[in-house]
Amino acid sequence: MSQKIVKVGIIGQGRSGRDIHGNLLAQIKDYYTIVAVADSIPERQARAEQEYGCKAYASWEDMVANEELDLVINASPSHLHFPITLTLLNRGVHVLCEKPLARSVEEVDQLIEASQRSGKQLAVFQQSRYQPAYVQIQQIIDSGVLGRIVQIDFSMNNFARRWDWQTLQSNNGGSLMNTGPHPLDQTLQFLGTDGLPQVMCIMDRANTFGDAEDYVKLILRKQGFPTIDLEISSCDVFPQEQFHIQGTNGGLHGTAEKLTWKYFKPEEAPDQQLTKEPLFDSHGMPAYCKETLDWHSESWELAIPGGKTPFEHMTEKLYLMLYHTLTDGAPLEITPEQVRQQMWVMEECRRQNPQIYDQA
Repeated sequence: MSQKIVKVGIIGQGRSGRDIHGNLLAQIKDYYTIVAVADSIPERQARAEQEYGCKAYASWEDMVANEELDLVINASPSHLHFPITLTLLNRGVHVLCEKPLARSVEEVDQLIEASQRSGKQLAVFQQSRYQPAYVQIQQIIDSGVLGRIVQIDFSMNNFARRWDWQTLQSNNGGSLMNTGPHPLDQTLQFLGTDGLPQVMCIMDRANTFGDAEDYVKLILRKQGFPTIDLEISSCDVFPQEQFHIQGTNGGLHGTAEKLTWKYFKPEEAPDQQLTKEPLFDSHGMPAYCKETLDWHSESWELAIPGGKTPFEHMTEKLYLMLYHTLTDGAPLEITPEQVRQQMWVMEECRRQNPQIYDQA
C-alpha cells in the first residue's frame, strides 16, 4: 500500500516561497507534491511551472478555488500572513504559515479559534526548533551535568545595513519580527509553557533605513527557571558566540557548528562548609577561598548525513513532523499556543519601546 502524498499549494515564490519551501519540497517527493503556486509576478509563475511541473496562478484566491489542495503554505509578505491564513482556515484548508504568524495576541487567538472551529491544522514555520546545536544543548541541560542552569545567552548579531520592505513597521518588519521568532521560540522552551515570563526589552534603530528596530536586547525571567538574555543586533562588528550558558556545576559556549561544555562532578569536589570566621593559610596569613576542582570537558561538532545544510535539515524535520500530523493525526510539535506566547512577548517589547512603536 503506497503512502499518501500531500498535495501542496504555495503562496509566493520569493526568498521564502521558492528558495526555502519550494526547494525543500522538491527533495521530499515521497511525502509532498507541489500542485500549484500563486505569485503576482509573471516571470515567477513561469519559473515555478518549469521547476515544479505545477500550475501557476496570479492570485492565491484563484489557486485555492481551482485546485484540490491538502495544504497551503502561506509565504506571502509578513503583513499578509494573518488575513490570508484566517481566510484559508475559515475555508477549511490546512495552513503552514511563515513567521511571523501575526502581529498581536488578538490576531493569534483569532487564528487558533478558526483552526479549532474548522478542524484544520494551523502550523507555523519555526524550523529552528530542530537546529542540531539547539537540540544538543537541550540534551546537555537535561543530562544535569551543568547543574542548575542560572543564565542562558542567545546572540544573533552582525553588522549590516538593510533597506528593504522588511525594515518597515507597516510590513510587520524589524529584527524582532523577522529574526526574533526563531531564537525566541528556542528560549521560551527553556522557560516552560505554563504562564508568561517577566519581560525587559530595549530596542533601537541603528543601521536600518526603515522605521522598525534593528537592535533588540531582551531579558526574560520566570520564577524557578534560568534568566534568558537574547540579543539581536545589526551594529556588532565583533559578534559573540551564539550560545553561552551558565550553570551551578559548569557551563557551555559555542556556535551552530561547534559546542564546548565544561563541568565538575559534585561527588568529586572537596567537602566545604560555610565559615563565618576569617580564613587563614597554612602560615597564618589572611587567605581567600581557594580549591582545586576536577573539570571535565566535552565538545560537539555539527555533522549532518546526506550532505544537507543545517537549514535544509531543520526544514525537512519540520515538514516530516507536519506530514505525520496531516496523515496520521500526530500532534504538532510547534503549536499555535506556543507561538501565542512569543507574540505576547513581542507585544510587550513594543509597549516598552514607545520611542519606536508609539502606535503599538
